[in-house]
Amino acid sequence: MANISDFKAQMTHGGARPNQFRVLINLPAALGAQDVSRSLQFLCKSSSLPSSSIGDTKVQFRGRDVHFAGERTFEPWDVTVYCDNDFRVRSAFENWAFAIQSTDATTGTQTPSAYQVDMTVQQLDRMDNVVKEYTFHDAWPESIGQIALDWSTNDTIETFDVKFIYNFWTSPDVVSGPLDA
Repeated sequence: MANISDFKAQMTHGGARPNQFRVLINLPAALGAQDVSRSLQFLCKSSSLPSSSIGDTKVQFRGRDVHFAGERTFEPWDVTVYCDNDFRVRSAFENWAFAIQSTDATTGTQTPSAYQVDMTVQQLDRMDNVVKEYTFHDAWPESIGQIALDWSTNDTIETFDVKFIYNFWTSPDVVSGPLDA
């Protein structure tokens, strides 16, 4: 019969905490905003560890669905950012998005390597050690969210959301490859 001591023995180091994380967003070098990349380590209010799904390929066999693994898809990655008073961080994201496609024309960057970058989210322990890490490859901002303005909002700092699209994620402790190799 399980007891509290057995449970505590399984909860090594007190368990992972959702407020112990670091986000490393490297903006494209052409933007010249590497100081903003450093600021984002501190101004990223919230994020998430990534998800992915493997599709279901159904095949009919004598009136019955037989299921096979389909293709993997990756959901967009969202971060919420504190807005600094000089809007350096938000402006850097806007410049990045406008470089991909301008607002007053249909022109923009044509080379994916010029606007796609790798980004990382790290789960930390209470001693600031990385215990889990994910790298998002070929990421770029799909959308930069609004900032709500309200005369009745006191004692708070503005935030905005950024949604990133990426091609895939990797993690150092996740082995990629077939089971039957």
